Amino acid sequence: MSIKCAIVGASGYTGLELIKILIGHSEFELAYVANSEGGIKLSEIHRSMQNIFEVDIEKADAKEIAKRCELAFLALPHKSAMSFAKELLELGVKVVDLSADYRLELETYEKNYCTHEDSKNLKNAAYGLPEYYRDDIKNSSLVANPGCYPTAILLAILPFMDYLDLEQPIFIDAKTGVSGAGKKCVENTHFVTINENIFAYSPLTHRHTPEIVEKIEKIKNLKPEINFIPHLLPITRGMLVSIYAKLSKDIEPLEVLKEHYKGEEFIRIEERAVDVKSTSGTNFCNIFALKNKNALFINSSIDNLLRGASSQAVVNANIMYGFKESLGIPKISYSP
Repeated sequence: MSIKCAIVGASGYTGLELIKILIGHSEFELAYVANSEGGIKLSEIHRSMQNIFEVDIEKADAKEIAKRCELAFLALPHKSAMSFAKELLELGVKVVDLSADYRLELETYEKNYCTHEDSKNLKNAAYGLPEYYRDDIKNSSLVANPGCYPTAILLAILPFMDYLDLEQPIFIDAKTGVSGAGKKCVENTHFVTINENIFAYSPLTHRHTPEIVEKIEKIKNLKPEINFIPHLLPITRGMLVSIYAKLSKDIEPLEVLKEHYKGEEFIRIEERAVDVKSTSGTNFCNIFALKNKNALFINSSIDNLLRGASSQAVVNANIMYGFKESLGIPKISYSP
């Protein structure tokens, strides 16, 4: 019998990607699709769904979700997600939250976002990076799905933390497609701004930096100095991360990666620098690493909307229900 599930926040790019995955999933049945307003057909917002999945978008209502579903994916902005998740959890609905609301410790969250309204559930949330938190995800009713930057960066850097000279700063140069900024048009994502252009934004002050540092400390019990500089690329989707660090030990970087991620289906170790096209449209994270004496270069790529959001969310849901992790998950890239 299929698991009935809901998507709240169906209007955005991550909502659409969730729909595309779930309508083809053999074990999850998409029984409720909602946004903050309702009263419109899905194909009016996402024309690609016409004659494929015709459904009315409803106004989000936690009690109605609890009547019809046992799992909800929340593709909502931070702050909006936590109040909705709290109500759903009280009604016995499991939640995979794609916002930042349950990813961080309370103090870190409130310092970088806003006052938290659900500290009780925050303590019980599992961080949804499957390669490192499988057991927590399996036993949780609330999964905090990581965003694109922390996903691509943590998967790349964690295998090397025990070999780095942490007296030296680590520099992370990350570049993402415009879809990562969401559907709402702002000056930076306006066509005349981003077309044939590239620029850094929030250099050294981006609020994902504390999340990266916090998770490294939790997983490896190490606290590095991270200097994170994100850039916006004039492409629709994709993320490319370049990490620069100093080694404290002599290692063969590719061998470290291969050993660390042995058996991990959605990690691909590359023999050359990675590109965004090879992961676009998939849940893969491609990683490459190279050293020059004690200088280390780590390179990773993901699809920001999939591995950085929606497909990773469904992988987490698969784990929560004991299904094969790869069930229904896209693997073939949008190439050429």
